[in-house]
Amino acid sequence: MAGIYIHIPFCKKRCIYCDFYSATDLSLKDSYVSALLQEIKLKNKYIENKPVHTIYFGGGTPSLLPCRDFCKIFNELKSNFQIVDLPEITLEANPDDLSETYISELKMLPVNRLSIGVQSFDDDDLMFLNRRHTTEDAINAVKHCKNAGFDNISIDLIYGIPRQTVAKWKQNIDMALSLNVQHISAYALSFEEGTQIYNLKEKGQIQPVDDELNEMFFKILVAKLTRAGYIHYEISNFAGKTPDQPHGILSKHNSSYWNGAHFLGLGAAAHSCNGETRSWNISSVTGYIQSITEKHVLPSEIEFLDERMKYNEYIITRLRTMWGITLNELEILFGKPKKQQLLQQCEKYIRQNKLTIKDGNIRLTESGIFISDLILRDLIVI
Repeated sequence: MAGIYIHIPFCKKRCIYCDFYSATDLSLKDSYVSALLQEIKLKNKYIENKPVHTIYFGGGTPSLLPCRDFCKIFNELKSNFQIVDLPEITLEANPDDLSETYISELKMLPVNRLSIGVQSFDDDDLMFLNRRHTTEDAINAVKHCKNAGFDNISIDLIYGIPRQTVAKWKQNIDMALSLNVQHISAYALSFEEGTQIYNLKEKGQIQPVDDELNEMFFKILVAKLTRAGYIHYEISNFAGKTPDQPHGILSKHNSSYWNGAHFLGLGAAAHSCNGETRSWNISSVTGYIQSITEKHVLPSEIEFLDERMKYNEYIITRLRTMWGITLNELEILFGKPKKQQLLQQCEKYIRQNKLTIKDGNIRLTESGIFISDLILRDLIVI
């Protein structure tokens, strides 16, 4: 089993919090897609003929591409990879790109899952974040997608926005629930170095929400969504349930990352991992295009994964999920001494009720999730 991630780095403008690689020169889109088609051919052996179960278009803003470009990409993927029948194919989209015309064109493609970057249902928050849509745009986009027949829709929300109140955050969640989408991802606003929001913080022009309030936002989120029947299956992700899917409509693509599946990343700044190596493409649209179209060389770097790297990757990815770290599996993969070492490292967090062991699995508790970065730093091997 394998997945393919395709990075579409273009944005009309940058959100103040985003630290993903993106570019605002939209004139390069055609050249970029041409290079992307060539990269597919150059990397068609990377995942060693494993069947591809998921394809994910991330960004940037994939919804800036016309549907004819997606047709070209799908045709090239089919020619170079073994893709299963009915794979999960996700497209990230901005609400204001999702006109009824564009949605109807998307429906003609193999895309069967939409991830809509709502971020907030409050216009003041959206303006602060430098988003280019309004609350009304977001609501209409979701409704139009549902009316067009999309039945696997995820929306993103952000909490911990400066001046955000508990009442505002509850309203955000209530609006998300009223739209009855199949999946919700919610993230605490981060202040990554190099972003505009980080610079504003450093200059004292904005005040981040304190940890205590952020934890309250998170607890409200978990309580409301789980009460509404969503499954909290990963730190930031919640899957809705249906009678046909009582275990939740999870993101199969992201779940495959957390469960160690091999994946191929295509496009500028995309990452790949096949279990033995990890590679990443150059974070430059122009450099990416020139390297492939002019030099016919993959614009990437590669590292070989030693046992320490594999172990750390296992710990970091598994502990993020509701399934946690399976001790028997860990012992098979890395040996009994590593299992004993991990159990010793976990003891203090178990005493603090930040971790729990049940049925041979180590899992984060709800209070442990909020300090998961600290816990993971303690558990990995330096």
